[in-house]
Amino acid sequence: MKSTTSKNHAYFLLRLAMGINLLAHGLVRIPKIKTFSNWMANLYKETILPEIFISPFAKILPFVELTIGVFLVFGLYTYRTCLTGGMLMIVLIFGSCLAEQWEWVGFQMIYVLFFYLLIDTTQNNHFSIDNLLQK
Repeated sequence: MKSTTSKNHAYFLLRLAMGINLLAHGLVRIPKIKTFSNWMANLYKETILPEIFISPFAKILPFVELTIGVFLVFGLYTYRTCLTGGMLMIVLIFGSCLAEQWEWVGFQMIYVLFFYLLIDTTQNNHFSIDNLLQK
């Protein structure tokens, strides 16, 4: 049986890994936002999604990823942040299905699983700003 401390450490590592992952997604895309937006528009041009929705979404996505990443790294509003991250993945899964990017769907499902684990074990979120604010 794992001790409370090891569960806290495990939670911290998973939360930090997810945070760094999403933070990095945002960081690398923001400087090349126009290129990223054009790539997404091109990817979804053959789907039922109107371009008028794709381009704004592509321009907002890196900032959403960055924000979720920062909040996860510091453990701020962790529960809500994980719900937001999971909902973002659901939106991305929908888009990936429409673009028939089945491999991406598989990866995005793994992200959803990690968000599930983080949500389900928030009682282990000891090393966080959330925990400091509760005291």
